[in-house]
Amino acid sequence: MSLQQAFHELVTLELVLAWLAVSLVSVGVLWVDLRRNNEALPSMMKLVWTLTVLYSAVLGLAVYWYSGRTQIPEDSFLRRGMRSTAHCYSGCGVGEVLGVTLAAGILLLSTLGVAATTFAFAYTFGVAFTVGPLLQEGVGLREALTDAVYSESGSIVAMETVAIGSDIYLAGESTMGEPVFWASLAVSLSLGFLAAYPVNLGLLRLGVKEGMGDPSEM
Repeated sequence: MSLQQAFHELVTLELVLAWLAVSLVSVGVLWVDLRRNNEALPSMMKLVWTLTVLYSAVLGLAVYWYSGRTQIPEDSFLRRGMRSTAHCYSGCGVGEVLGVTLAAGILLLSTLGVAATTFAFAYTFGVAFTVGPLLQEGVGLREALTDAVYSESGSIVAMETVAIGSDIYLAGESTMGEPVFWASLAVSLSLGFLAAYPVNLGLLRLGVKEGMGDPSEM
């Protein structure tokens, strides 16, 4: 039995609904902590953490707890890498969900069409989530786009190569009406995060990315 077949046999509607419930509860825990203990975090990072936890439930919440709270004992290279990955992940995740749903669920494109469409959406949203804050800081549009493409492309390519590839493989010929379609999407998002984390560490080490601000100083 292949991994794809085993995954299809494992996934049920009840399992998908249970995952959705865990994700929503995790987001609820995040919001309570943001409101009670971490109001100092910028609004953009609150959105980043909300999307990260929504995509990856307990895993996303653990990443936030380890690296994103103002209560962390001290910042570190590994924590900076997690925040940087989460920032990329939040934007790319929006694009991936929209791209997969449109290309595979509605338009029923070929495998190549699904991959290309999903990557285009993920790349666009990933870059936009970097451009937006830069524009708010007064950076010009051209400079903001150049900086976003330079700093985020490596992370986005790594993340989406794994995420899109695993989603297409796990989902197989499933349609939007089947639980395995959504389960594949959920699993692929988290796999993309894990794949991009070491890449972000490398980009930080090389100085390509600066990383997100230290929350313990906010």
